[in-house]
Amino acid sequence: MIKSQTPRLARFKWDSVALYAGFGLFTLIVLIPIYWMARSSWSNASDLIKLPLIYFPTPTLKNFQTLITQVPFFLYLRNSLFFGVSTTLATLLVSFLAAYAFARLQFPGSGFLLWALVLSMALPEVGAIVPLYRLLRDLHLLDKIAGLILVLSSTLTPFTVWVLVSFIKQVPYEIEEAAIIDGASLPQVMWHILIPVTLPGLVTMGLINFINAWNNLLYPLAFTTSPTAKTLSVAITEIFAGYSPYGKPWELIMTVGVAMTIPMVILVIFSQKAIVRGLTSGAIK
Repeated sequence: MIKSQTPRLARFKWDSVALYAGFGLFTLIVLIPIYWMARSSWSNASDLIKLPLIYFPTPTLKNFQTLITQVPFFLYLRNSLFFGVSTTLATLLVSFLAAYAFARLQFPGSGFLLWALVLSMALPEVGAIVPLYRLLRDLHLLDKIAGLILVLSSTLTPFTVWVLVSFIKQVPYEIEEAAIIDGASLPQVMWHILIPVTLPGLVTMGLINFINAWNNLLYPLAFTTSPTAKTLSVAITEIFAGYSPYGKPWELIMTVGVAMTIPMVILVIFSQKAIVRGLTSGAIK
């Protein structure tokens, strides 16, 4: 009996070793660029080109101080926060109402409209820059954060609707019928029944949309010209001023990257349980 279990036990151990080895290799591949970005952000410009390479230079805050004096860092940071939060809330509001309509209302062409909405995600963002620019110009929303919110919310809405439809369909309609019979209105049904039940999905999509808005560079770069509307991602393009094409300020570029990455890392660390809960509850009925 013991001999028959020995090969199985040995195979189990080798499978575990292979699994952990693969996971360790994947983690190393992911962490090396992050480490190099952080290492470059606290290094002097001369240390980046020295040979042999200095893997653990003496930390310095000179690059962060230079970044703050070269671009309106705190203004861009405030704009990014406002842009990210507003875009997330607007996208969730519109997407939740649209997802409820697709999940509960039976009207001709609803399936076709949902698939058309999903297929719109295949359109490249760059290809829509010119018509979006003209639209914002006609609406007098160029160089305004409100225009950025409008454009990016419309871009993030299709995927958010598609995800929330699956969450709403998992809620038994009999619960809503019982509440309506007891005298509840449709807004009350949504607020007291649907939103609490679909909260994991709303939180997950809110975090994903906020990260997309925080990291978005295309729309702030194309539709803003003044510091009052630019976001922190645009700072990457502005720190090249005063530098020759042959001498890129890589230490400042990496400093902007660190400044943009740290808030996202903190956000994901404190909300990873909500993200996993939302993804798993949407996949398992």
